[in-house]
Amino acid sequence: MQVLIIEDEQLGAEKLARLLTSIDSSIEIAGNTRSVKSSVEWLLQHKHPDIILMDIELTDGQSFEIFTHVTIKSMVIFTTSYDEYALQAFKVNSVDYLLKPIKKEELKNALDKYQQWQERFSSSVLNVEQLIQKLKQQQPKAWRSRFLVKQGQKLLSVETRDIAYFYADGRLSYFITWNKQKHIVDYTLEELEPMLDPQQFCRVNRGFILNIKAIAQIHNYFNGKLKLELQPPIDKEVLVSRERAMEFKEWMGK
Repeated sequence: MQVLIIEDEQLGAEKLARLLTSIDSSIEIAGNTRSVKSSVEWLLQHKHPDIILMDIELTDGQSFEIFTHVTIKSMVIFTTSYDEYALQAFKVNSVDYLLKPIKKEELKNALDKYQQWQERFSSSVLNVEQLIQKLKQQQPKAWRSRFLVKQGQKLLSVETRDIAYFYADGRLSYFITWNKQKHIVDYTLEELEPMLDPQQFCRVNRGFILNIKAIAQIHNYFNGKLKLELQPPIDKEVLVSRERAMEFKEWMGK
């Protein structure tokens, strides 16, 4: 088993290396990087190991940034002094999340978990990329449950279930709540779409994402298009193109 250690403290990296080899003398330390930049460079230049032991707080930022620069094909065991990043850690290729100081027994359990997953998913040879895909398929998607928006000089948390629809106007994106409140949201519709439960929300055109409960009326329109009336009402024409009409009708009928 090959392991890459991403840890900005030299003593911490050395301790992890000793723990790993004391758990299993056949473990090979593939390398040790100390920053987001050096980790990205290493992963671009080397074959990815079986496991990466990844500290979250590095010298030049959080290690989650690494995932935005390179597609990691290894399973990851996160190490950190804080427990606030647990949810974010499990959105990527995480086997486990260990709090410092790292205990030998906890590290061994994490390595055992990786081995058990390999054995569980295939009795034959299974590469890490296949394992990641199978794990991602098993993990339920965490849809966005709330948005933080500005209200005057304050910040307001609005639950997604209270939003009737999102729409774009110029360079800004907004949402309207059931009680007709309008808020700017700091995402484009392209960014919002994968955050929202597709059973509840649908991108009907380039300018609107609708909650299914916000669709008050559906009318046939010219050239196979559909015209929608929304609740709460909006002084904009909301059309579903002919190309999207069939998909939209199927979504409404689920």
